[in-house]
Amino acid sequence: MSATIANDHLWLHFTRHAGLDPADIPVIVRGEGAYVWDADGKRYLDGLAGLFAVQVGHGRAELAEAAARQTGKLAYFPLWSHAHPTAIELAERLAAAAPGDLNRVFFTVSGGESVETAWKLAKQYFRLTGKPGKHKVISRSLAYHGTSQGALSITGIPAAKQDFEPLVPSTIRVPNTNFYRAPEHGDDEKAFGRWAADRIAQAIEFEGPDTVAAVFLEPVQNTGGCFVPPPGYFERVREICDTYDVLLVSDEVICAFGRLGHDFGAERYGYLPDMITTAKGLTSGYAPLGAVLIGDRLAEPFQHGDATFMHGSTYGGHPVSCAVALANLDLIEREGLLDHVRRTESVFKSTLDKLRDLPIVGDVRGAGFFYGIELVKDKETRETFTPEESERVLRGHVSAALFDAGLYCRADDRAEPVIQLAPPLICDRPQFEEMEQILRDALTSAWSLL
Repeated sequence: MSATIANDHLWLHFTRHAGLDPADIPVIVRGEGAYVWDADGKRYLDGLAGLFAVQVGHGRAELAEAAARQTGKLAYFPLWSHAHPTAIELAERLAAAAPGDLNRVFFTVSGGESVETAWKLAKQYFRLTGKPGKHKVISRSLAYHGTSQGALSITGIPAAKQDFEPLVPSTIRVPNTNFYRAPEHGDDEKAFGRWAADRIAQAIEFEGPDTVAAVFLEPVQNTGGCFVPPPGYFERVREICDTYDVLLVSDEVICAFGRLGHDFGAERYGYLPDMITTAKGLTSGYAPLGAVLIGDRLAEPFQHGDATFMHGSTYGGHPVSCAVALANLDLIEREGLLDHVRRTESVFKSTLDKLRDLPIVGDVRGAGFFYGIELVKDKETRETFTPEESERVLRGHVSAALFDAGLYCRADDRAEPVIQLAPPLICDRPQFEEMEQILRDALTSAWSLL
């Protein structure tokens, strides 16, 4: 496959095309386990599980065989007033695994579409229950929730939104839980968590409780570098949502299906959401599929009269994707990958913590198989890069150095400069150590550029 042809005809996602040399476009042709290979035969450790998705690793024949079997039986049929066996079975399985009374499953094609679905459902739910003014959404600063117009409106990354404005109105931002950037709270994480959660209550009061429909939160926030919730944070958020009759949506497009060592991140942090949005790890990325898990309370008004949720998509709950998801969940269970993540996450974290001896590494944070490394100019003051330094050092050097050395991960500067790691759940100490060594070399050379 020619990178030149790719450069001429393929519009790459989230990519600067101006001045892009075709030689700089890697063509990935094969994957096996925790590794992928390019068209020249070079091997890379997949430190991002594709895009936070490939839980069971690459090249799993069981998933390809499940897709082939289903294609031979029923390649496609929509869920518009009809059902098919794989969607029925998968919905039952997800409902059984979900916390609390999240017993209804609405299938989508992607994570952003799941977020879009949850917002629309929240608005219609309140219309049906006599509170039509409740339509606004609260989310956190820097949080990413998708690229469609509604999901992008909920997203808290200004630079990702400015070219597409005006977006859907009525979204409000509150602080995230980056404790590293909250020195005023000292070492008291619990007090910081209470403060951050109370900003949600403050925003609801400011907007008017009769206007706010939902709060969208990731269990561990992705953008900015894996912000974990402080102790007591979600307990307080749940209390606030109950007080003001606001729905709590747990956006687990990344965090579900083992990324944090549990079926759902809400389980790890001990809270019960009203909805969970998912995608990615549901099929380990082998087929496009998302889902919204919905509590019985939200489904109840739709069980009467002529109430209809006028929403759906051609490929939501695709029979082949559902078959792949079932085989993927079988693999995760049979190989004990949730236990494996819980058992080895301390090894992963301690291996990455070795990088703290580098002057450029300010913080290492995360949970499960989901970590961020924040880079700084000065560890004592926590001074971050200037835009010029971020462009020159992070984009201009670190990204290329890591990939050239055989590690695929993400060097991100949408907030402070961070490197994100979310490898397949099959990884173990050898892969952790390989990541650490490649990162050490690249960050050591990056420091010399500062």
